[in-house]
Amino acid sequence: MCGADAFSPGWGRGSGCEVVRGAEAVSSFWGGLENHINMSHGSCFLGPRTPMEVDLMVKQLKDLDKEIFRKILKAVVNSLEGKDSRESVRSIVETESLSEEQLSYVLAGMYTLLGEALRLPQTSLKQEVFKGDLRDLRIPEEFISDFASVVFGNSSLTRALQPAILMQLKLSNGNVHRFEVPVSKFQELRYNVALILKEMNDLEKRSILKIQD
Repeated sequence: MCGADAFSPGWGRGSGCEVVRGAEAVSSFWGGLENHINMSHGSCFLGPRTPMEVDLMVKQLKDLDKEIFRKILKAVVNSLEGKDSRESVRSIVETESLSEEQLSYVLAGMYTLLGEALRLPQTSLKQEVFKGDLRDLRIPEEFISDFASVVFGNSSLTRALQPAILMQLKLSNGNVHRFEVPVSKFQELRYNVALILKEMNDLEKRSILKIQD
């Protein structure tokens, strides 16, 4: 967040109680100054340098109709959730007064902005801080609440952006199947496979012992 109220310390003079009050004033001032420094120099959720995609998007948002904005936002959300959004994008190009270049800038910027925000745990990114960062980026006020509702009101998106492992299975008939598995499920799969292999090995050893007997 950028910007904060200025701090003006009250320096006490004298001795005894005045010295105590002076020390308390200094302590209070220093705590306020630290808070001011953190607020003034705290980086935006996008990092110390705004991605070019977001800068280009902001320029396009100034004159963008809210209905068109929401159509594009919906397409981006679908894409983040792993759905095919090509038809939605094609429909926007064909029905709205927006060039392909303008649309590409908005799509790329939204995808970058939302992707970065959704990867952060909500404990480290508060909604008001997020909205403040968007204002600092000069995103029009009318669009800020829509961005916030996606980031803070859509748990399925957060799950969709968690790390995943792409797996590929080739069946005996030659068919190939690809699918994503969350890291937690992959670890569970590894454990179960290892357990099955151990049990098969134990059975094999018992069979060999029975034959020898």
